[in-house]
Amino acid sequence: MTQPDTELRVSKIENGTVIDHVTAGEALRVLAILGIDGTEGETVSVGINVPSDRLGRKDVVKVEGMELSQDEVDVLSLIAPDATINIIREYEVIEKSRVDRPESVVGVLTCPNTNCITNAGEPVKTHFDVLDTGVQCRYCETIIRENITDHIET
Repeated sequence: MTQPDTELRVSKIENGTVIDHVTAGEALRVLAILGIDGTEGETVSVGINVPSDRLGRKDVVKVEGMELSQDEVDVLSLIAPDATINIIREYEVIEKSRVDRPESVVGVLTCPNTNCITNAGEPVKTHFDVLDTGVQCRYCETIIRENITDHIET
């Protein structure tokens, strides 16, 4: 008698990015950061709460045909500080790097303070300093500790 299959394998991607070691439960936020909502035809594979020796549980996101910009990696690091970015070309990993939390992010988040200069119609880009517990607007000092993805500029 043969053993039943107990695993479902996700195929390799030919060209694109694999974001590994994402904090468990954060994969959908990663997709939000990347602006992926399924309407543009991207080929995406997502693993949520998969076993990990290093983290216990982790999420994994594979995106065919996309390489991340530094701004995307910087914002990604705010919600997935242990993530590893793998650049894939012709089915092979050609570059592997861990995300680094930047000291600040410019022009990628919106300030929730409606009185902030960045929300006053002035030509001023948002500038947030990265803290251990979140991000802080450099202009009005508002701190965002939760749901950072809700403040990503689109």
